[in-house]
Amino acid sequence: MSKLWQKDYSLDSLMEEFTVNKDYVLDQQLVISDALASIAHARGLSSIGLLAEEELSLLEEALRQVISLRVSDAFPITAEDEDCHTAIEGFLTRMVGEAGKKIHTGRSRNDQVQTALRLWMREFSLKLCRETGTLAKSLLEFAKKHEFVPMPGRTHMQIAMPSSVGLWAASFAEELYDEAQHLMHLSWTFDQSPLGSAASYGVPLPLDREFVASEMGFSRVQNNVLYANNSRGKFEAMLLDSCDYIALTISKLAQDLILFTLPEFGYFSLPQELCTGSSIMPQKKNPDGLELARSRSALVSSSAMAVKSIIRSLPSGYNRDFQDTKEPLMQGTKATWQLVAIMDRMLKGLVVHEEALSKACVPSLYATDVVLARVLEGGNFRDIYKDVGLNLSEVEAFDPVETLKNRTSMGTSGNLGLDDDLLFVNLMLEGCDQVLQSYSDAYENLCGIAGIEVVLY
Repeated sequence: MSKLWQKDYSLDSLMEEFTVNKDYVLDQQLVISDALASIAHARGLSSIGLLAEEELSLLEEALRQVISLRVSDAFPITAEDEDCHTAIEGFLTRMVGEAGKKIHTGRSRNDQVQTALRLWMREFSLKLCRETGTLAKSLLEFAKKHEFVPMPGRTHMQIAMPSSVGLWAASFAEELYDEAQHLMHLSWTFDQSPLGSAASYGVPLPLDREFVASEMGFSRVQNNVLYANNSRGKFEAMLLDSCDYIALTISKLAQDLILFTLPEFGYFSLPQELCTGSSIMPQKKNPDGLELARSRSALVSSSAMAVKSIIRSLPSGYNRDFQDTKEPLMQGTKATWQLVAIMDRMLKGLVVHEEALSKACVPSLYATDVVLARVLEGGNFRDIYKDVGLNLSEVEAFDPVETLKNRTSMGTSGNLGLDDDLLFVNLMLEGCDQVLQSYSDAYENLCGIAGIEVVLY
C-alpha cells in the first residue's frame, strides 16, 4: 500500500529510513489495540451514516483476521509500511476494497496512534500492577515463613540493631504494594479515549466520541482535542516513572541479595538454576540475574528521562518528535515486566540459612537494647548511652528471638502486621482482575474473540 500521507513525489531513501526508524518493528505490540480501536471507529462511522452496514460487516471480519494473525505472530509489518496502522489499512483495502479506503475517515494517524497506545498502556499498567502485587505477596509469604528468624539490621553497612528476615522481606513487600497502587491509580488516567481528536483540532463531522469510547471499554472521553494530542509522551512518561519506582525497589532488593548471598555472609543461597557460570573458573555460580537487575533498573530510569527530554520543549499540537517516545516506552516497560518476573522467581527459590543469620547477631548488635533496658530502670538516656558506649566489651547478647518478639510497636519485628498487608494486597489483586476482565469483555464485544489481550509478552 502507498503511504497514508502519499504525495506526488518519492521520499529520499535516507529520509525514509530516518523517519521510519524502528516503528515497523515496535508496532507489533500495537497491532491488536489498533485493530480493536479500528472496529470501534468503524462502528462510530456506521452510526452516523458514513459506512453502510455491509461495509461495516466486511471491515469487522477483516479486522478480526488481523487480530487472529497477530495472535499467531503472522501479521507482517514492513519498513515500507512504516507502521502497523498503514499495514492494517493496506490489509483491509486488499481484503474488502472500497470499504478499506473509508476506515480512516474522521481520524488522523495522530489520534489513531494515541488510541492504540492508550489501550496498550491502560492494560499494561494494570497487568504490571497485578504482577508487582504478586511479587509483594510472595515477599509477604516469605516474611511470614521467616518472621522471627534473627538478622542483623545495618546502617552505613555496619552492624546496627536486631532485625529479622521477616522485617527485611516485608519492607520490600510494602514498598512494592505502594508502587503497584500508584499504577492502579494511573490506569484511571489512561482510561480515557483520545479518538476523535484527529490532528489535535477535531473534524467537521458529527462523530459520537462517547459511543466509540464505550465500545472500547473506556470509562470516558479525553475531552479537549488539543490536550488529547498534547498528552502524548506525557502519559508515556507517567507510566515509565511508575516503572522506575518499581525498578528502583527491585534494584535495592537485588543488591541486598548479592551482598547477603556472599560466602562471607552466607545468610541466603540463590537457586542455582538462576545462576550462571564462568568461562574460566569452574567453581563459579554467578548472580548475573541480580546484577542485571541493577543495570536494567538504570535502563528503565533512562527510558523515563528520554521521553521527558523529547517532549520537554514541544509546541502544542502534533509534532513528529512524539514518534521517538515509542521505543523508550516499549523498552522500559518490558524491562520492568522482566524485572518483576525474575525477582519473583529468585525469591521462590531463595534458601534461608538460619544458623548463619543467628551467628551474625553478635553482642554489639544489642548495645542499644542494653541502653533502653537501663533507661526503663531509671536514669537518663544520654549518660547511659555514654556509659554503654565506653564499655562495649561488657555488652552481652540477648536471646535473639525474644528480642524480636519484644519489639511490639506497629511495624516492628514483633508486630509486622503481615495479615493486614496480605489482605490489602489480595484486595488490590482482585481489583486488577475485575478491571482487566471488563477490558476483556469490551474486546470480545468488539471482535467476537474470547480472551483477547492487547499486551502480549
